[in-house]
Amino acid sequence: MHKTSYYIVNTITLYRLIVAPLLLFLILYEQVFLFKWLLVFSFFTDAIDGILARRYKVVSAMGAKLDSLGDDLTVIAGIVGLFAFKPDFIYPQLGWLIFLFILFIVETIAALNRYGKTTSFHTLLAKISAILQGSFLILAFLLPEPIHWLFYLAVAFTALDLLEEIVLIYLLPKWKTDVKGIYWLLKQGHGAAGKSPAGN
Repeated sequence: MHKTSYYIVNTITLYRLIVAPLLLFLILYEQVFLFKWLLVFSFFTDAIDGILARRYKVVSAMGAKLDSLGDDLTVIAGIVGLFAFKPDFIYPQLGWLIFLFILFIVETIAALNRYGKTTSFHTLLAKISAILQGSFLILAFLLPEPIHWLFYLAVAFTALDLLEEIVLIYLLPKWKTDVKGIYWLLKQGHGAAGKSPAGN
């Protein structure tokens, strides 16, 4: 692995971790203009570091965990922004958010019990969910009104992703990153699936 590429990719990931508290600060002081553009840029860096990681084969357990954490914090900041700046839309959808939160808690507890840490599977469903979540949140703040059908599509794929990850936790005896999904795991066989990634 090229050291320079490794540091560039992880620096981009760290950007999202650093900016997340700033996004919450901007929400607190009702700075919607700065908030929405920083949020857009955070989602943009998520796409960029993923492309660079694959292009230069920058793969590490730490990088995977930081990427997942950065993604989660960015989405959380976006949802908090909806409550602050788009309350008429988001409060009627509270039931769906609670449903996803319960699935997330179940998945997190299962992972901690199984591996002693959270997952970073980066499944195909997780990538599709991230694209839908990012697209919805970006457009929700750039357009006059959030797109309802895109919200429900993001909810559906996020729920499927969390359910799949719960199943994967019980199928995989060891922590592993870059798992495409249950279909590919079963196709490869449990022996290959149980291998943990090499650290860098």
